[in-house]
Amino acid sequence: MAKKTRVVIIGAGAVGSTTAYTLLLRNRMDELVLIDANHKKAVGDALDMNHGMPFLGGAKVWAGTYEDCREADVIIITAGAAQREGETRVDLLKRNVAIFDSIVTEVLKVNSHGILLIASNPVDIMSYFSWKKSQWPVNRVIGSGTLLDSARFRYLIGDKLDIDPRSVHAHIIGEHGDSELPLWSLANVAGAEVKLNDAEREEVFVNTRDAAYQIISAKGATYYAIALALDRICTAILRDEGAVLNVSTLLNDYHGVSDVYLGVPCVVDRSGVREVMDIPITAEEKELLHRSADKLKGLIESIQ
Repeated sequence: MAKKTRVVIIGAGAVGSTTAYTLLLRNRMDELVLIDANHKKAVGDALDMNHGMPFLGGAKVWAGTYEDCREADVIIITAGAAQREGETRVDLLKRNVAIFDSIVTEVLKVNSHGILLIASNPVDIMSYFSWKKSQWPVNRVIGSGTLLDSARFRYLIGDKLDIDPRSVHAHIIGEHGDSELPLWSLANVAGAEVKLNDAEREEVFVNTRDAAYQIISAKGATYYAIALALDRICTAILRDEGAVLNVSTLLNDYHGVSDVYLGVPCVVDRSGVREVMDIPITAEEKELLHRSADKLKGLIESIQ
């Protein structure tokens, strides 16, 4: 019998539990494990999902411990301190580093072959920290990056043009946060230029960049769309798709940027990040990318 595919989610908060439910609905794996410091919460989520099995299929779901990471193909980390209203992602940094140190240490005790998929904010720095801590090959430590930002960008462009966002091809790269940048030079619909004026483009980008703040202000947290983004990354890995997704990975002379995790278009398959796409960007976009990288490097240096 073929080995059963197992996804472990560490952190059963709003993002973790919604991601688990999304993966379950879409039948992405054979086994799904929830781990949380509040084990009772993880037990409740697993029980709740198991009660829906007559409507779904044969996946096995349970609340586990770090020992269950041993057979995991993908380990998604969504744990960490919650982002408060008005708090930037980078303000979370020092509160989350200590949490991640403990989590990665426990995972490493039982697993050396899986893929770490980081979703906790600030995701680029937490991904870099996890890679450093694990000493795993860089392709197997992935951040959710700007995949969600790019989806928001595509949605807002499509909304302006009254076009299905799935037909809009556009990228946000850099930090998943305030210094991210839009690649208007590559944005297109069926190869045609996106016909928005400067004011409309600025409005679309600002609403993309600040989307999380708007949602947090309205309901306290974001979790539906990021769960779908994490599901998309997991699917590319487990099905060995070779999909191009804007995930966060370690850059090595990427338009002159090195030694920092940032979200850029990457080929994602069973090995993790197989390749970083060498996409053309303008001189202005390159300058903004360097600013984003420099910001994160400064923050990384402050915790080393």
